[in-house]
Amino acid sequence: MKKEVWFGLTIMALVVLSAFVLLPTPSEMTNGHLGLLMLALVVVAIMLGFPTAFTLMGMGMIFAWIAYKSQNPDLAVQQTLDLMVQRAYSVMSNDVLISIPLFVFMGYLIERANLIEKLFKSMHLAMARLPGSLAVATIVTCAIFATATGIVGAVVTLMGLLALPAMLRAGYSVQLSAGAITAGGCLGILIPPSVMLIVYGATAGVSVVKLYAGAFFPGIMLATLYVLYVVIIAKWKPHMAPPMSAEDRIVPLPAFAQVVSKDISNTVLPGLIGAIKGKRNAAVPMRELLNHLVIALLPLLAVAAIMGTIYFKVTAPLPVETVEGVVAMGGELSDSVETAEEGESISGLSEPEADGLQLPPGTEAVSAASEAVSTAQAPKEATPAPAAAAVTADAESAAAERQDAPLSFWIGLASCAVALAIFYAYFSFARLEIFKMLLGSFFPLALMILAVLGTIVFGLATPTEAAAMGSLGGLLLAAAYRRLNYVVLRESVYLTAKTSAMVCWLFVGSSIFSAAFALLGGQEIINSWVLGMDLTPVQFMILAQVVIFLLGWPLEWTEIIVIFMPIFIPLLPHFGIDPLFFGLLVALNLQTAFLSPPVAMAAFYLKGVSPPHVTLNQIFAGMLPFMAIQVFAIVLLYMFPAIGMWLPEVLYK
Repeated sequence: MKKEVWFGLTIMALVVLSAFVLLPTPSEMTNGHLGLLMLALVVVAIMLGFPTAFTLMGMGMIFAWIAYKSQNPDLAVQQTLDLMVQRAYSVMSNDVLISIPLFVFMGYLIERANLIEKLFKSMHLAMARLPGSLAVATIVTCAIFATATGIVGAVVTLMGLLALPAMLRAGYSVQLSAGAITAGGCLGILIPPSVMLIVYGATAGVSVVKLYAGAFFPGIMLATLYVLYVVIIAKWKPHMAPPMSAEDRIVPLPAFAQVVSKDISNTVLPGLIGAIKGKRNAAVPMRELLNHLVIALLPLLAVAAIMGTIYFKVTAPLPVETVEGVVAMGGELSDSVETAEEGESISGLSEPEADGLQLPPGTEAVSAASEAVSTAQAPKEATPAPAAAAVTADAESAAAERQDAPLSFWIGLASCAVALAIFYAYFSFARLEIFKMLLGSFFPLALMILAVLGTIVFGLATPTEAAAMGSLGGLLLAAAYRRLNYVVLRESVYLTAKTSAMVCWLFVGSSIFSAAFALLGGQEIINSWVLGMDLTPVQFMILAQVVIFLLGWPLEWTEIIVIFMPIFIPLLPHFGIDPLFFGLLVALNLQTAFLSPPVAMAAFYLKGVSPPHVTLNQIFAGMLPFMAIQVFAIVLLYMFPAIGMWLPEVLYK
């Protein structure tokens, strides 16, 4: 018999023995205690290897029948079947879940478009001068690709085939190489668009849009901490991550670049402009020079487009209604919008002049404050009709004028100009070739990801609509790289249907299990036990995160969310904890579910494609420092909630 079976049977025996010791006697046992027993049996059955969804459904129906039988034995079977149908229908009618198969389909298409090899090579060359450049490129590639696919197993497997041999050939430590691949591959379950956030949002009743906005910066923070760790290790212990040799950093130049860099300048802009203006060699046609000049100017054009859009946004004329309110009250436009909205008193507003109020450009209207001050200082008299018409005319005239851009815009513009000047000063023809590689691998993928996330976060589309556009983008990317054929499409559709069916059955099983748990009164016992401990919100948060962290060792994130989140969520209002912030902490915490032994699935994915001399213990040892980084990131997010809450609060006031 396999070791896993013996391990599971041992745990089941311990659970049964604990039930006899800790639970009350049969005469004293209530339905609530049966609910706790059901929870323990479900965990043990999952650890034994039984399918999670059907284990939840089976246990839920059995214990729901027990709960109904204790109330009305004649209707127990009918009520249990009705419960199953109602819960299954509620899952089927959940609009949020429609986005799951679309995002999964997008991920499988991108995975089969063979982008990851080009992306890894271009990232490696772009970061060649950083310490531990191979490991850094691995983490960045994993983060980008995991964001696009969200499929941890696929990313870890592909990077294991591509990056692990390259790092081992370069003399990298097995532990560091394995840790970088597994930790980077798991970022897809945190960085949007993440299926895990959709599952949590549907389970906890939290807006998926706000979860995506909140998880964006914590995901970037975690990836940055991984990169910093690799860089520090590479500097501290160079034998674990040897620097890249000068020969490996050489990028072959095309014929025209060799001629221009030798005869004119090795810097791109002076070289190309000089070649276009001066006498050109016959081997350097004008069309090729112009094409590469346009490519070299793309960063400048992108920054100009972004800053131009921001300029027109911040200098847009004020709405007529807002300006009319200020003019009618005789107030001045000021910058203290927040103070006015909070109802604080604003003094020093002068009376309007006889010839009308001239509105200074570049200021903001505070209609609420002006109304309050006018009510307190001026007599309540109706505005005559001619005066009202004059006010409307003044407001329309003032609203037609554009505002002055704020100082922060000009500071940002100056910073971008300095950054571009430094960039083009060091922009050699070798870097131009690397930039062209990034254009062919990184930027199409990044553009698609930003388009999907941008439409969701800025409210232009629902997650389902954005997921549909992402699926279309995946089809276009696969077609652009000539990887879209019948075999790829068939495999992607099949794997999408398989994954989506698993998630939907998980939700059905979780819904039935939660209903049975509530019917038995298990939730009430847990609530009474937690509330009886008289914990502070900080203590409850620490307790919850420690429990989730420990559950990540034997269970995967899917089981933790669908089984245990319905237990934690009802307790949050008592402690005054925002479910959105709690979800961000849980999402960051559940990174450990893929990196914590003995059920560290990322380790097994990597082991399946590793050379024979790479052992599972070495992979586990390499993941442990990254687990410590995850715990540190959780502490940072808890100490500075604005890391996750700032963007949702700004976008969705």
